[in-house]
Amino acid sequence: MDNYAGFWKRFVAIIIDGILISFLISILLFLRSLVTGGAAYDPGAFSNITTFIISLAYFTYQESSEKQATIGKSIMGIKVTDLSGNRISLMNAVGRHLGKILSSAILMLGYIIAAFTPRKQALHDMLASTLVVNK
Repeated sequence: MDNYAGFWKRFVAIIIDGILISFLISILLFLRSLVTGGAAYDPGAFSNITTFIISLAYFTYQESSEKQATIGKSIMGIKVTDLSGNRISLMNAVGRHLGKILSSAILMLGYIIAAFTPRKQALHDMLASTLVVNK
């Protein structure tokens, strides 16, 4: 398989997904502030936990679904597969998403390396034995 999705397609897809997730989180935080008056919880901790849970659910469900892609990836015409080109399992998608923590840890280098690896894999792809390919 030599139909690997390039860095810039992946970059635009993550921007689209980030906008969608941010919009959803903003709605949830607004609703929370209406219910609690905004003072019941530390908004930073609530926001971080909410962001983590929504991101985990968003990415893992969609990337392990029949579409094999988030909304951003679908728009960009790319999908996530295992090394053989097959659909990934939910647990594999969870591992891939958690690997993004490492990809983000040092100046996003785990993401940037996708521009330079032979199969266009980011660090989290290598850890989860996944590929991002053109549809």
